[in-house]
Amino acid sequence: MHSRAYLFPLAALSLVCTATAAQETGEILRGEILASTCFSCHGTDGKSAGSIPAINGIPADSLRRSLHEFRDGRRPATVMDRHAKAYSDEEIASIADYLSRIK
Repeated sequence: MHSRAYLFPLAALSLVCTATAAQETGEILRGEILASTCFSCHGTDGKSAGSIPAINGIPADSLRRSLHEFRDGRRPATVMDRHAKAYSDEEIASIADYLSRIK
C-alpha cells in the first residue's frame, strides 16, 4: 500500500506554481476576460469570418488608439463608441495587449 503523505506537498506546490503563473500573466488574464465580450461580434478569438473586422493580431498600440478614438467620439462608429465608453484606459490597454497576442 502506498503512502498518501506525498499528496499534500504536491498539491501545495501545484497551488504555488499556479499562483505565480497567474501573477506573471495577470494583465493577460484580465485582458482575456475583458476581450471575451468582443468575440460575439468580432468572431472567436477576434478572428472574424464576416463583414465585421477581425481584431486578432493587430499591434497593441493600434488597438489602443482605435479604442480611445471610439471612446472619445473621434472615430465614427455604429456601436463601438458605446462599447469603448465603458472601458478605462487600463482596461483598454489590457484588451489591446491580449488581442495583439492572438495569432
